[in-house]
Amino acid sequence: MEKKLTGKDLGSIGIYTAIYFVIVFLVAMLGMVPVMYPMLAAICPIVGGIPFMLFLTKVKKFGMIWIMSVILGVLMLVSGMGWYALAVSVVSGLISELIYRAGDYQSIKCAVLTNATFSLWVWANLLLLFLNRDSFLKSRAATIGQDYVNKLNALTPDWLCPVLLAVCFVCGILGGILGKSMLSKHFRKAGIA
Repeated sequence: MEKKLTGKDLGSIGIYTAIYFVIVFLVAMLGMVPVMYPMLAAICPIVGGIPFMLFLTKVKKFGMIWIMSVILGVLMLVSGMGWYALAVSVVSGLISELIYRAGDYQSIKCAVLTNATFSLWVWANLLLLFLNRDSFLKSRAATIGQDYVNKLNALTPDWLCPVLLAVCFVCGILGGILGKSMLSKHFRKAGIA
């Protein structure tokens, strides 16, 4: 097994990051409905588990998962979601990388757990609401409307933040299991059991 990333590896990272981002972005549009905004911590890791698990069938070298995670964090930063997603994606991406490597890039259990830790960048996007609530709600009131802000504020007490972290992790496991079952043929071809 080669140790250095090749152009083909970087191409795979780019393609799968784009696919993953588009799918998760489309799902995240549900956040325009106030009750759905906190639910994104559950929905995105489950739906995102399918393309991410497909990506894991291509991962055989250290750094591929971490690069994808950092790219997603940067995309969140430039799209106005703040630096929290970038900071969390750097750490969760590295943890995910280490977990998958611990399974020698062939353990399905490690792959499922990797999806759970990788998905924590989704939760980090919600941190703006909990850590900078007044500014976040003010910006949403200006773009979406005060009615949306009032409903979202009522639905998201501060104690919900750690609960959503746990939900994101658990739903990342569910997303990994869903992705594995939907892509079992690809996992067999890649020699992952």
